[in-house]
This record gives sequence, structure tokens and C-alpha cells, in this order.
Amino acid sequence: MNNFQYARATDVADAIRLLAAGPGAKLIAGGTNLIDLMKENVERPSRLIDISRLPLRKVEETPDGSLRIGALVPNSDLAYHPLIEQRYPLLASAILAGASAQLRNMASVGGNLMQRTRCAYFYDTATPCNKRHPGSGCSAMDGLNRNHGILGTSAACIATNPSDMSVALAALDALVHIAGPSGERTIALTDLHRLPGDKPHVDTNLGTGEIITGIELPPRGFAQNYSYLKIRDRMSYAFALVSVAAALELEGNAISGARVAVGGVAHKPWRSLEAEATLRGQAATPDHFSHAADLLLQGATARSHNGFKVELARRAIVRTLTQAANATPQSQAHKKIA
Repeated sequence: MNNFQYARATDVADAIRLLAAGPGAKLIAGGTNLIDLMKENVERPSRLIDISRLPLRKVEETPDGSLRIGALVPNSDLAYHPLIEQRYPLLASAILAGASAQLRNMASVGGNLMQRTRCAYFYDTATPCNKRHPGSGCSAMDGLNRNHGILGTSAACIATNPSDMSVALAALDALVHIAGPSGERTIALTDLHRLPGDKPHVDTNLGTGEIITGIELPPRGFAQNYSYLKIRDRMSYAFALVSVAAALELEGNAISGARVAVGGVAHKPWRSLEAEATLRGQAATPDHFSHAADLLLQGATARSHNGFKVELARRAIVRTLTQAANATPQSQAHKKIA
């Protein structure tokens, strides 16, 4: 691990100032991902800016019925918060599907959104990786790419986003509150993470000196018909091969509203507004769910080891939508798939 300076931010404005002061500065809160990357010499920050004491730990209702979540709320606190359990159980379920209880106690909401890919080649500094060193190449292209992306990939990178929480937030149409040198702004969660393109080393659309201050959930929470299904190699403490967040509004057996986001398949949570639109007005049947899955997976590109993900994702989407329609969400405590 390289030498670095340490500074503790006193407020959001101070954190922005410290972050903008040097290109090698990094924010640290729970530190569960950044410290790992520093140990492996993947990240070599010149300065760590501790934001753990900033006043960003509240979960508050807004006048319009939305819910504002501070960026430093621990994942465990959020998953078990009464308002989340009651109004946004899809988010609670996704959080509980990720990591371990100990890590969830440390991990913050903002840190979860900013965690970097778990591609083994990204972590192995002895191999070429465009995310670590732009222009050096992508070892996963012809290497062991079983866990890698099938959607939105590029010739430069096929890594995937590891966050479970982001998949549920994408399905819920969450907003991200950002502060920076030019003031405050808000973007859709689906616009936070980038596809790799020719700049895979740039994970998000945050500008220089910008930080996430909170997440906003709209009043509509899909509290009745929802499910989060995570398919992985082992049933705990593993990253998703494929995950699906599904939320439906039903009038009888007819779908009046639908949201589907898929994880483990791309550089960001994957949604298709076209697929969701085809479900509206249709009966909640496997055939209609299968058609939506086909639309979601349009353009999927398999590599030498991950072709199985295409069919796995299609089946997972159908299964998760069926669970949501039946109001039998996947249990994260009992790992057997419903």
C-alpha cells in the first residue's frame, strides 16, 4: 500500500474542496471496497478524505411523499428501516441479498453505488486491464469471462457492476442527489453509471469534485407485487451471475405498471423501457413475461465462457416477474428459490 495523506471533512462543502484540490484524492466512508483496492495496488490515492462524520445519515420523508436517504446511511440500517420495509421492500430485499451482515453494517449507500467491478483481471495488476490502465487491453476478452457482461459491452471492457442495491434502485426510478464545485444537481439512478464504451476507466457520470449526498425514492414503491432474485454460484456472500428486480402493479390479473432491472449482466443495472411498456395492459402470464425477457436481452453478446448467462437471465426474468405477480417475493433469509 502506498503512502497517502489523510484529511477529515467537516461538512459537504469541505469534502468538495478537498476532493477538488488534487486529482489523486479519494473519499472514504465505510471503506469496504476502497481499502481492498488499495491493498491490491489497484487504487493508489494520494489523499484519503474521510467523510464518515458528515451529516448524511438521515432517512426522511419529503413533502411530496418521496423518501430522501442520506449517502452515509449504512446498508444494514436502510434494509431494516421501517419506511423501507413497509414502502420499498424491493430495496430491502436487494440489500439483504448482498455481501454479509458485517459488511452491510459498514457499507454506506453512497459507497455501495460507487463500488468498482469485481472483475478478477481488474484486481490482478499483473494483467492488462483498460479500467486500470486505459489502452492496455482487456484480459477478460480471451480469458476466463464466465462472470462477465453480455449487454452494453464494448471492445474495451466486458466487466459488470457488482451492486445489488443499484439494481433495485434502478427499478424503483430512484434519483441521485449530487453536490460539487458548481452546486447541487439531481440525476436518475439509471444515468449514474456508464457503459464502458472507449472509456471503461470512467465508471460514473460524476464530475470532478462531485460527491453523492443522497438518494431519493419516489412515492410509488410497489410494496405488494415485487421480487428480487439473485442467482449466484453459492447461496450467500457471492456476487450475482444474474439478478433481477421486478415490480408490478396489477388490476386483477392485468398489468397496469411494470418495472424490471437486471444485474450481473452489464456495466450498469440494465433496464428496457420497451420491455416494460409491452407488459402494460397484458395479463400476468409466463408468455408475456417471456416476451419481455426477450426484449430486455436484445443484443446480448456471449463470450467464450458466459454464453449460459443469456438463457439464465431469460429464465430469471420470467421467474422474478412470476414471483412478483403472485406476491410471493424471493426470501433472502431462506435461500431456496421460490
